Amino acid sequence: MAQLILTVTRACNLRCSYCPTAKDGWPALSQDDAVRALDLFEAHGGGEVKLFGGEPLLAPEVVGRVLDEAPTRSGITRVYLSTNGLGLDVGWLDRLAEHEKAILTVSMDGHPDVHRRFRRALPGTADSYDAVVSLLPRLATMPRMVVTQTIAPAAAGNVLDNLQHLLELGFRRFNLLPGYYLPWRDTQIQALRTGFREVADLIRARWTAGQPFYLRNLFTRAPTPFFNTGFVVDSDRSIHPSNVGLSAALDALRHETRVGSLDEPPDVATLAAAAARMPALLAEKVPRRAWHSTLAVDAELTALCEALYPDYLAWRAARRGAA
Repeated sequence: MAQLILTVTRACNLRCSYCPTAKDGWPALSQDDAVRALDLFEAHGGGEVKLFGGEPLLAPEVVGRVLDEAPTRSGITRVYLSTNGLGLDVGWLDRLAEHEKAILTVSMDGHPDVHRRFRRALPGTADSYDAVVSLLPRLATMPRMVVTQTIAPAAAGNVLDNLQHLLELGFRRFNLLPGYYLPWRDTQIQALRTGFREVADLIRARWTAGQPFYLRNLFTRAPTPFFNTGFVVDSDRSIHPSNVGLSAALDALRHETRVGSLDEPPDVATLAAAAARMPALLAEKVPRRAWHSTLAVDAELTALCEALYPDYLAWRAARRGAA
């Protein structure tokens, strides 16, 4: 399905050690920009809308405008909001829970000491772990809510332990996200492999016991690791086939991936041709060690999903038979 990826803003109130996003000195999209992007996306056929940053809730009026527009547009099937949770409150949870097309994704690392180790807040910013936990249990019972468990290389040996902590908090729907475009040591990749095998055993055990567990990774595929391919509108209103330009290390690629702007949009063929060039462009431009690490951790995540597919299909068949 086609995707519109809106970089609502690159601003963020955290400086996570594994986050590649170039954050400073960028504008944010306006509400009019967001509506213009929705118009163009529907003209391309429509599909899912993903709101990214930075931290998109630092531009709440833009997020709100997209949420307001989505129910009125038949070409918009879903709206995904990805956030670190600092901007959420009961009002936002009410709004998102009642929204027919909204899916909320909150990123966490696991245990509070691990989460705080890698998520460095700007001065005056609240503790992001405490902010998320303060919204429990309501947050965990939100419809269509997913926790993205981020996995830094240095935390690869504790994947299962951190996932179990998130389960103890009440979360049941997850997306696993190892740190891409970072240099991983061989020992860290081995630890990730072991951790994913342990995670697979935990998920199988839950399904066998009839306990809920949703893993979004089983239902997503992309031509390039981590970055999103589609109709990408950056916060400066430029249009690209991928949001690789979010990375400070890959910012120089933006002039090669730019195919237009909100004022001069590309046609479908131009966007598709540019998207097809992305894998080769990344292989050429990403520093060698980071690229090979990215391929390696992505292969481990793929192996986890492939190992779980038969179990998922069996669980789904049993569930349908019981119904």
